[in-house]
Amino acid sequence: MSSDTGSRQGQGQGQGQRQGRGAGRAVVVGAGVARLATAIGLRRAGWTVDIMERRDGPERYGTAFGIHPTAQAALDRLGLGDALRSRAVPYRGARIRRPDGTVLAALPLERIERKAGRPELLISRPYLIDALLAELDRLGGTRIGYGRRLGGAHELDALDADLVVGADGINSAVRTARFGTAGAPRPVGTVAWIGITGFETGVYGETWGTGRFFGMTPIEPGRTNWYATVPEATTAEEVRAAFHDWHDPVPRVLAATDPGTWIRYEMRHLHPALPAFVGGGRTALVGDAAHAMTPNLGQGACTALLDAEALSRAVAAHGRSDLPSALRAYDRERRRSAQRVAFGSRTLHRFMTARHPALRNALLGLLPG
Repeated sequence: MSSDTGSRQGQGQGQGQRQGRGAGRAVVVGAGVARLATAIGLRRAGWTVDIMERRDGPERYGTAFGIHPTAQAALDRLGLGDALRSRAVPYRGARIRRPDGTVLAALPLERIERKAGRPELLISRPYLIDALLAELDRLGGTRIGYGRRLGGAHELDALDADLVVGADGINSAVRTARFGTAGAPRPVGTVAWIGITGFETGVYGETWGTGRFFGMTPIEPGRTNWYATVPEATTAEEVRAAFHDWHDPVPRVLAATDPGTWIRYEMRHLHPALPAFVGGGRTALVGDAAHAMTPNLGQGACTALLDAEALSRAVAAHGRSDLPSALRAYDRERRRSAQRVAFGSRTLHRFMTARHPALRNALLGLLPG
């Protein structure tokens, strides 16, 4: 199944985006935030974009994204800052607690806000996806082919495009076709559960127990986003039982959320880190395809947005005729930075899920509470 976003092939130049130097044709493979943001950036650079999407339609599952000020600035440069701020809520006043409710430390949200001049924001994932789709439709010149799967390296090489972008997640077909098994998905031994409850808790942050944790954030008026890890729990009742004696409102949140809406997933990351995000003279990886990480720092969406904006900016600056230089510039800007974040997130995961948390809690107690 194929569609043109608005059936306006080539009309984007009449709607305000600038014509890039030596614009060409790109194929973006994948779903979600990374591929949509990349397509928007390339359209603004004047490129024609085709999207290959293996699903049969837009994906709108999920709960909340945390958007750091640096990623907010990237969205501003992509022309999406107003859409973000119209529905996002600021994240402030979050604490790290023990299961009995004792505060161990404050998350550094206010410090981030003072330094950046804007707060961390939280936004519903489905809304952000819809906002990206709406902007892509407004720009025109993009075809989205749903139900299209990329085969192996032969099919990748046969794509009629100047640039191929792998934005197809942790199981990236583009990464495997171009880079082999240099980096592959690895489980970290933790299963996560996430959901949204229908009331505002007013208590935000994370509670760290022995081998498990529970987090709560705002998402929009009247609702709270939550996430949890529990060793060996396989059902909603086992998750609820694991937190039945934790501080209020943790048990109430789980009791009030319909288990049919919970999302369960096995945490994985990309290991070892890739030696490059680009290859073959015309292929680039963005988002989870390049650096899938555990969610502990809440930076997955942010790094994907930064990748998308940096790649489209490099392509616009160098043009179609010097695409290898554009890809090298993108790799220099994003690879080490993104991989540092991924390493930090994995390290924090080990810290948070420690089975002997006495030293961890003692160190946290040295931070401002």
